[in-house]
Amino acid sequence: MTARVPFPVVDEVSRHCLQEAEPETVHIEVHLPGPVDPPRLRKAFYEALRRHPRVLMREAPGRWYRRRYEWELTAGPDTEVVTFTGPGQDALRAARARALASAPALSMSPPVRLEAVEGVDGGTALVLTVNHTALDGPACLRVLATAAELYSGRDNSPAAPPVRSPQAVPPPAAPSNWARPARVAAGTPERSPGNAVLVTELPLPRRPEGAGYTVNDQLMVATALTLAHWNREHGARPRPLRMTMPVDDRPRDATMPIGNGTRLVEVTLAPEELDVPLPQLLRRTAARTRALKAQPRPQLGHGAALLTAPVAPVVWRAAATRGLRRAAAPWTSTALLSNIGRIPYPLDFGEDTGRARAVWFSAPARMPRGLSVTTASTAGRLHLALRWSRSLLGQADGTRLRDLFEHHLHSTEVTE
Repeated sequence: MTARVPFPVVDEVSRHCLQEAEPETVHIEVHLPGPVDPPRLRKAFYEALRRHPRVLMREAPGRWYRRRYEWELTAGPDTEVVTFTGPGQDALRAARARALASAPALSMSPPVRLEAVEGVDGGTALVLTVNHTALDGPACLRVLATAAELYSGRDNSPAAPPVRSPQAVPPPAAPSNWARPARVAAGTPERSPGNAVLVTELPLPRRPEGAGYTVNDQLMVATALTLAHWNREHGARPRPLRMTMPVDDRPRDATMPIGNGTRLVEVTLAPEELDVPLPQLLRRTAARTRALKAQPRPQLGHGAALLTAPVAPVVWRAAATRGLRRAAAPWTSTALLSNIGRIPYPLDFGEDTGRARAVWFSAPARMPRGLSVTTASTAGRLHLALRWSRSLLGQADGTRLRDLFEHHLHSTEVTE
């Protein structure tokens, strides 16, 4: 009999709220300096899927009165997972668009696809599209690291995480979570539905030696200053800025649990806090984020755990979840900031193909939030992806937000 796994809380809530107009996809883009061998890459990726069997799954069929959705584990893929695209002027742009426009079907195993785009800056771009109802970005990066090791025969074990010195600074009082947060002011929306993305590479921001804050805190402050600047330009009334921030406590080695493993915390900054001197704002943000990360909390909070308790048919709970989501829309956070941090794996595909020289992620940006900021660092560079809902912003708006972010990130390189 085929093994089945009940949907965890995160998967079920996502499944309840799926929208065809704005698919819940995670886009991962890895740039390699050299070409790949197609049969060898396909073989390595398929073997990596088998070594992480929690990826090989599909949604099991069930009757309307069932109490849970279930994942059905499979022995192998139901469909072709790896495809190859030849060189072309817009080949990479088209691959990105596909990653945002359509999610791998939940009814087919696995809920991920890999497209290798050849001839990108003389090398290859690997574009992974992940159905976020089933998996998150760090889990799929772990699978890709296994594929790189199988492809090259080289060690792709993760580097040790950085050691953080404990800080005894008490966190300042945060603005009330009952206050309605700021929305990202509308720019020039596009007629077509769905998400758009803009990726760019920036220098990693510098910090004074012994600074009591991290790059993640600089990114948080830069995001808040960017959105406050954008909203002022568009005449929006100042409100507290609330940023959703994923926190991932999983190990990065081969034992890493595969699935949706991050928990979400919300960092709130009042408008008046953005006017304090930057060193003070950075330390305040650092103390607040450390305190939030240290608090034990279910992945989506206690309310989501109650909503997904199997005490009623799943279709009834789905209707209730969608209704509560609509009602809570005014209190949805302003934006999502997901900092993957330093990519822990070499992603070394061997002598002919080389190591990853850039890695981008982008997270879903459906309304009412409408904007996600995702960052990762590789080889001492920061890789930024801005993703937005086309019903909120247009391409020129994304370019303006990128420029503002670059400016405000540079401003965090303060000296004490």
